[in-house]
Parts: sequence; C-alpha cells; structure tokens
Amino acid sequence: MTPTVSLPDLTERETDVLALVIEGLSNTQIAERLYIGTATAKTYVSRLLGKFMVDSRVALAIAAYEAGFAAGGVPPGKAGS
Repeated sequence: MTPTVSLPDLTERETDVLALVIEGLSNTQIAERLYIGTATAKTYVSRLLGKFMVDSRVALAIAAYEAGFAAGGVPPGKAGS
C-alpha cells in the first residue's frame, strides 16, 4: 500500500512517543515508559498532533498509518537500521 500522506520529519523521541500513542497509552503511561515528565509527554503529543495536522489521538494514529508509519514504531525506510 502506498502512503496517501507523507510522514512529517520526526525526532527520535517523537517517533517513540508516536509509537506509544498508537498503542493507546495515556500521557502518564508514555511518561512512565520513556522516563520523562507527564507534561513533557503531553508536549510531545501536542507537537505530533500539529505536525500531522490532526486534532485527536485517534486521528493521529490513522494519519501515521496512512503516512506509512509501521507497526512497532518503525518509520518507512528505517527498518533494520
């Protein structure tokens, strides 16, 4: 399947957070998993919503999938690297 949207440039940490959002984790759970503050996790999620130009976590997950973000948090072209 060819992505219908392009994946925006993401930092490594944004990629980590995106994968956890797709798993359905809350900001608190993301913070605990990545050893960051809850406010920091919330900031990353907000940045991702802006980069993907969506207004909800569900829309973010859908947009990431449509852009080719692979299951397991692997952006296209990054598998095996």
